Amino acid sequence: MYQMMVASRHFEDLIKPAYFEGKQPVFNMAKGPLPGEMHLSDGQEPCAVGVCAHLRPSDAVTATHRPHHIAIAKGVDLKAMTSEIFGRANGLSGGRGGHMHLFDPRVNFCCSGIIAEGMGPAVGAAMAAKLRGTDDVAVSFIGEGAANQGAFHETLNLAAVWKAPVVFVIEDNAYGISVAKRQATAIERNADRAMAYGMPGAFVPDNDPEEIFEVAGTAIERARQGGGPSLIEIETIRLEGHFMGDAEGYRPEGEKTSLQEKDPITRYRARLENAGAAAGDLDALEEEARSRVSEAFNHARHSASPKPDDAFTTVFA
Repeated sequence: MYQMMVASRHFEDLIKPAYFEGKQPVFNMAKGPLPGEMHLSDGQEPCAVGVCAHLRPSDAVTATHRPHHIAIAKGVDLKAMTSEIFGRANGLSGGRGGHMHLFDPRVNFCCSGIIAEGMGPAVGAAMAAKLRGTDDVAVSFIGEGAANQGAFHETLNLAAVWKAPVVFVIEDNAYGISVAKRQATAIERNADRAMAYGMPGAFVPDNDPEEIFEVAGTAIERARQGGGPSLIEIETIRLEGHFMGDAEGYRPEGEKTSLQEKDPITRYRARLENAGAAAGDLDALEEEARSRVSEAFNHARHSASPKPDDAFTTVFA
């Protein structure tokens, strides 16, 4: 899990300078090799690794507009994913989707820029597994803002009625874009909403990767055994703005500094060392993770862009 967290962070570290290429001195979101919005997941790595460590390629995962850490943890092809983000012809979708629309059927992963959009498809995938008679499960990652969408309540209700083998994971980073959760959500814990739909709800505090692993393992095994859906709420942090270029004027003074002190990778490394892990072994894991990510970026940078005629393929009239 630690190595996967490091890989995810290095991926975002390489995205940052690439994103700002051609967008200076006056920021223009449409310019550069990575046009459009870019949402980074720095700080949320434990949510992905703790859950996805229990999953198989045949299990389905739907993610949000902030998907990189989840895609990496689920085993999405790193080279094809990076090429997709750079708009290359050898990307996951031929460069058509970009970073908010990553699809890898090899490991049953997808994501969407629409809030709570992935919840319905996750239940669909769960029901498909149930009808096939397999013990595959589906996991839907959402942000805490999605818990106030109608799709959240409709999906939880149907999942409970059908006893769908699905786990809903709320990544609570305290902000829906620029609106603090306390200003938009009537209750303190979204995990408490699970009881209204007859399913277990669990809250994991302090972005703890090992507690996430334990709680997710229980929920996923319950789903595999036919016990139905569960809801997990994880208290996590967003070390960057909502999107690249976000001025973050909505954050209270000093909040960014205090969040940096809670960097989950730094904390987890210290925890592993205190538990007896050798520093040299952890360094080797980090180096391997960074090398793999750097290789994917080099691959994407040197890959071909789509041809103009490609705009007419995969189009349904």
